[in-house]
Amino acid sequence: MLLRGVRKADLFTSFVVVLVALPLCMGIAVASGVPAELGLITGVVGGLVVGALPGGSLRVSGPAAGLTVLVHEAVQRYGVAALGVLVLAAGLVQVGLGALRLGRWFRAVSVAVAHGMLAGIGLVLVAGQVYALGDAAAPSGGLDRLAGLGALPGRLDPVALSVGGATMVVLLLWGRWRRGARWVPAPFVAVASAMGVTWMFDLEVRRVQVQGLWNAVRVPGAADLGRLTEVGVIGTVVAFALIASAESLFGAAAVDRLPDGRGTDYDRELMAQGAGNAVCGVLGALPMTTLIVRSAVAGGGGVVSEGALAGARSKASRVLHGVWLLLFAAALPGVLGAGVLGAVPVAALAGLLVYVGCKLVPWREARKLWRGQRAEAVVLGVTAVAIVTGDLFEGVVVGLALAVAKTAWEISHVHVEAEDRGDDGLVVRVRGHATFLRLPKLLDALDALPHDRAVRLELGGLRHVDHACAAALAGWAGARGQALVASSRTTS
Repeated sequence: MLLRGVRKADLFTSFVVVLVALPLCMGIAVASGVPAELGLITGVVGGLVVGALPGGSLRVSGPAAGLTVLVHEAVQRYGVAALGVLVLAAGLVQVGLGALRLGRWFRAVSVAVAHGMLAGIGLVLVAGQVYALGDAAAPSGGLDRLAGLGALPGRLDPVALSVGGATMVVLLLWGRWRRGARWVPAPFVAVASAMGVTWMFDLEVRRVQVQGLWNAVRVPGAADLGRLTEVGVIGTVVAFALIASAESLFGAAAVDRLPDGRGTDYDRELMAQGAGNAVCGVLGALPMTTLIVRSAVAGGGGVVSEGALAGARSKASRVLHGVWLLLFAAALPGVLGAGVLGAVPVAALAGLLVYVGCKLVPWREARKLWRGQRAEAVVLGVTAVAIVTGDLFEGVVVGLALAVAKTAWEISHVHVEAEDRGDDGLVVRVRGHATFLRLPKLLDALDALPHDRAVRLELGGLRHVDHACAAALAGWAGARGQALVASSRTTS
């Protein structure tokens, strides 16, 4: 049995993790435009299903903050009823990618693109939740949200803004008290304090609307499954699957690089996440990922899971975290609806997510890249801006394309060296990588050679020649009546 012989460290860890998970599950659900209960269902599945499957033993799964914007857009376009089939299909895609052993390929993604994705997610999350801090409605588009920030002060409710601001202050101060934060996580203290203050003084602020856990479950029907034939729905499914996979596996790779990191089987991890998302889809809940957001809160910005932070020794802590969530959400329906979830101010959850969004932006890594590798820093910045101004999927595609173009440009170095041998003419050696990106430079150097001298063109120093350069070199040599001298190392 998985839970047989559970250690005290695992039991304690599960309590700590659930105190982090409760406000985050609810906050991500509210930010995604769906009932708070759907976030709790995803948290339960992350513990009970993914926690029991093979994969990273200490990482905790739950609602995907990285997909908040994408989920919100999908709900606005297709309705909450379609969320289940989107998540179900995305989970099956993840299982397929893992079965085909494609999980390891996520390690090949540029680090700058990964950091840019986190930065874009964080900025979009902050831009959206600033409105919720003052109980104001946020525009749907990223550009509209940014444009509306100028007129926002006059629309914010001062009472709600005070509650949200105080929540962030508690998060910052309590998080600095390491001993206290180890026993009771800062997110739980901050949200619980906001609940207590608003209840004690009967403050008029917007609160989370709850209907009961079982009432929120909606199994996709035949009509919902039929929507998978729509092009837009298929694109959303692919975006869900790829972004959720990237968020989980990037985090796993980061933890593996720690001194005490444990090696992750990326394919098994991907299949476990896919199975969890498939179950979430059947229940009509939010998509899940592992690590990134929960780590940002629990670890003070460091990429390490709550389990590792709290001293977990086995995957039992993951499963127990799901058990506590289920007991809290299902076994105490009266307390859940009237006394607990229904008393949570939306502004407090918004303050928590603003804090999370700021933690997601990799400020330190961006500064390091700017000092040492400006081109990588540009890729990071462009990826983040593309996500903020467009959407998550388009931003990542733009970032990947820019990273590939940058790499192609950097490796396309070609050098032309001329040696004068008197009456024997000139010996011109071309070295490096001759690609179409450097073709103008190559032809300019060749055209600058004297036309009244014999030229011997040697290409033995070329490691690669693409078709465009090969044709151009042959045309130049033909026009000059010269011979091309190549070697076996030259490829085309």
